[in-house]
Amino acid sequence: MNSPELQRGVFLFLLAVVTAAFLLVLAPFSGAVLWGVALAILFTPLYKRLLRKMPKRRNLAALATLAICLVIVIIPLSMVTVSLVQEISVVTQKIRSGEISFVRYFQQIVAALPQWLLNLLDRFGLGNMEALLGRLSQGAAQTSQMIATQAVNIGQNTFEFLVSFAVMLYLLYFLLRDGTELSKTVREALPMARPHTHYLLNKFTTVIRATIKGNVAVAVVQGALGGIAFWFLDVQGALLWAVLMAFLSLLPAVGAALIWLPVALYFLATGAIWQGVFLIGFGVVVIGLVDNVLRPVLVGKDTQMPDYIVLMSTIGGMALFGVNGFVIGPVIAALFMASWDLFASSNKEQDEPPA
Repeated sequence: MNSPELQRGVFLFLLAVVTAAFLLVLAPFSGAVLWGVALAILFTPLYKRLLRKMPKRRNLAALATLAICLVIVIIPLSMVTVSLVQEISVVTQKIRSGEISFVRYFQQIVAALPQWLLNLLDRFGLGNMEALLGRLSQGAAQTSQMIATQAVNIGQNTFEFLVSFAVMLYLLYFLLRDGTELSKTVREALPMARPHTHYLLNKFTTVIRATIKGNVAVAVVQGALGGIAFWFLDVQGALLWAVLMAFLSLLPAVGAALIWLPVALYFLATGAIWQGVFLIGFGVVVIGLVDNVLRPVLVGKDTQMPDYIVLMSTIGGMALFGVNGFVIGPVIAALFMASWDLFASSNKEQDEPPA
């Protein structure tokens, strides 16, 4: 009854139950834990550099790194979020008052279409403009209602956000200070061969650092450039469109073009030729160049994943996990590829005859 196999089986079962219960306890703060770990991985090199300048003062080095993280990342992001909420409220009021009318914009585009194109739309069953206008009007009303609801939800969830934010900062401090010891503990606890554990954990760290450093940098630059172009062209809600372009820039290849291209086509259809040509040229040459130059350098070089894997894992991750998915998706894809690579290499070593 007290055989070593039975004792080990009971212990492993208890270990699995306790681990699952602990993960369940952490589930309400999963986003805070994810971003605490991600920022710790991103800012650990800075912490180590500060620690070399102030040896044996780990607490001070961790606090200094946390302060730099607040100044560089968190405070600017909070300011943009507050401005975005205000911008959403203004845009929602303009949509409700009719100052911003997507139906009117669509009517202007239809009025500018040549007759041959209208005949072609009729041939494909798309010529019933009244039905299209009705659908567009209904969609615009639903969109404005959804935006207003989300703005209200943001205000109602302020307390929950502040709690998660405090947990993230608290966790980030200890991960910066004790991250090396924790990493060593994890390496020794995992029941895997030491080289495999080392390789997978390094892959995990590299992908998180590259994804955040690369994707966020590309998104911020593309969103900022798109917002500046919209502000220059006097497009209403430039900040809102800039944030949307930054968010969509997390998707490789397509990205910000989903926002600026329809606006450019609207300019061309309504006779604003130079605005449309300028926006297309600016989007293709400047905004597109940022994606084509920065993303391979900052993301693909470190993750060593094909662009289509990055695209599919990013979209799938965001579909499953929301905004956090743009980090979780590529990490899962990278660990999947690394695990199968290790499996294939181990099988190859076993199949090779001894020398």
